[in-house]
Amino acid sequence: MRMRSLLTAGAACLLAGLLCGAVYLKRVVDYQRAVRETRIEEVDLSRVSDGTYTGEYDTGLVSARVEVRVESGEIMDIRILEHKNERGGPAEAVTEAIVSQQRIEVDAVSGATNSSTIIKKAVENALRQGLTAPQS
Repeated sequence: MRMRSLLTAGAACLLAGLLCGAVYLKRVVDYQRAVRETRIEEVDLSRVSDGTYTGEYDTGLVSARVEVRVESGEIMDIRILEHKNERGGPAEAVTEAIVSQQRIEVDAVSGATNSSTIIKKAVENALRQGLTAPQS
């Protein structure tokens, strides 16, 4: 009887582990698809009003929230307020490239491509908040 209880408990633990593993793998697949489908679009900085804007982007396993300061049509500073990542901490250096090149679509940080993409999209989302209507 005791052996049967142990076998039942072991089987239940194994089943629970397999279920958790399957759920995690689905999250990874969904995350990878979301990153692959993420499109970065440049924002015309001459149309962004002076100010500080917050933007975020979340793909499930990786997310970022940034603060972007714009003055006279230039990105002056980008602060990463939050960056939930897998192993992409070095990707945070992408903000320096964005500021120095004054464009969002800069090269990703090697070894942290997905996190770089998420940070760039968060910057784009922040800048879009400051867009003014086009001049006619």
